[in-house]
Amino acid sequence: MSQPAKVCVGQITGAHGVRGMVKVKPFTAAPDDLTAYGPVSDEAGSRRFALHLLSWAKDHWIARIDGVADRDAAHALRGVRLYVDRAALPEPEEDEFYHADLIGLTMELADGSRFGTIRAVFDFGAGEFLEVARAEGGTIMVPFTLAVVPVVDIAGRRVVIDPPVGLLEPAEPPPAGEPGPDDQV
Repeated sequence: MSQPAKVCVGQITGAHGVRGMVKVKPFTAAPDDLTAYGPVSDEAGSRRFALHLLSWAKDHWIARIDGVADRDAAHALRGVRLYVDRAALPEPEEDEFYHADLIGLTMELADGSRFGTIRAVFDFGAGEFLEVARAEGGTIMVPFTLAVVPVVDIAGRRVVIDPPVGLLEPAEPPPAGEPGPDDQV
């Protein structure tokens, strides 16, 4: 398996106003780069969008799309993820990775045994986490730090995990009779 053919650079989050403008959440490192890599399309590549960035508002762009002239047409695009060809993107710098390149990689333990497969990459504000589908079932969130994931081998389609003590153990249920985290006191 090789690198993905397309990379998601943003998503249309809704309509803006009544003249067909849309709100677009960028997923690029620099928000201005949303249109820097050429035309954007939907995931299947069946619809191409000529996207014109108009103004930055909070955490998204207000944009115009050629052929979208009213609120209903703009609203119909809500949720559409915008992709560019992977080949159009610059190669990431050392120790930087595109999320799309990480998803699907095999995760191994230091002894070479298969631990699981990376399903997603998240950043909840305290650093990035890898969502991993464990080989024996279930999922786990793994901190994406150099200490925990010391090896990222994109060409070999694998990462190596060196988990800290306790990361891979299931959470202990509360003792009988004591409230758990989901119980109201």
